[in-house]
Amino acid sequence: MIQLTQIVKSYQIGKEMVDILKMIDLTIEQGESIAIMGPSGSGKSTLMNIIGCLDHPTSGTYKLDGQDISNYQEVDLARVRNQSIGFVFQQFHLLPRLTALKNVELPMIYSGIPKKERVERAEKALIKVGLEDRMGQLPNALSGGQKQRVAIARAIVNEPKLILADEPTGALDTKTSTTIMELFGQLNEEGATVITVTHEPEVAEYAQRTILVRDGIIVSSAHEVRGR
Repeated sequence: MIQLTQIVKSYQIGKEMVDILKMIDLTIEQGESIAIMGPSGSGKSTLMNIIGCLDHPTSGTYKLDGQDISNYQEVDLARVRNQSIGFVFQQFHLLPRLTALKNVELPMIYSGIPKKERVERAEKALIKVGLEDRMGQLPNALSGGQKQRVAIARAIVNEPKLILADEPTGALDTKTSTTIMELFGQLNEEGATVITVTHEPEVAEYAQRTILVRDGIIVSSAHEVRGR
């Protein structure tokens, strides 16, 4: 599904070009559950941004479902993100003046899906994450775990093949974190590829494979099944 070949990402800092990612080679198959770990400044977030089509590599090749998207323009990357990738972030990124249902509808508005279908699919997604009784609530009336489940419903409403979660449990307590990671496990069992960026070993234990990034390179990629 995902094939990164000789990926380099560089930024100009002062008069120097600094390589944040250095000749990354990585293959991720459809249906895998992956954890990406690494210390602050290791390049793991940059790697996630490239996988998620939020940034371009400086050089190298990125193939998604066999299609080379390395040199896509922003409008094309936006289309790929909306059609193929669901994002879940630590801070939820819910719009405060919209209900849970309206927040989940947003990706489908950008896709031009008719209102009746949007509502039906949003309701189905919220039921799937256990929030059938919170659809009309604004985010400030929801707990942290409920907000994150709304964010997951929004991420899955377009039925993406790939779910990218950036520190999805960072703002949650231990019990709620377990619930969220079990939900990701369920989505993975249903066929979605799930990639989680985390600094928490307990979260990484839910993945089938852990990729460790340090100083812009992949230093290990453990394939053993580690799910609970």
